[in-house]
Amino acid sequence: MRILAQELTINPNTIQKAYCELEREGYIYSVLGKGSFVAPVKKEINGQRMILLKQELERIVEETLFLGVSKEDMIRLIEEMNTPERESGND
Repeated sequence: MRILAQELTINPNTIQKAYCELEREGYIYSVLGKGSFVAPVKKEINGQRMILLKQELERIVEETLFLGVSKEDMIRLIEEMNTPERESGND
């Protein structure tokens, strides 16, 4: 944590608080003498995130439709976003 604090020029206490919060929320876990590790993704976290994403998507779609974008244009945009070039980061 000290090295990270030095690299980011952040107070080590801030790094410690961030690690504690990540552990409290279940994103990481600590092993005494070994360090901190990324925790396995829990299905309940994925489910909660999916609910929030669906709500956000509904809001965006409603606003887009209100602004006059057609359903077909939105579908085309989604299909363009789902191309192999875009997935590999070569867009």
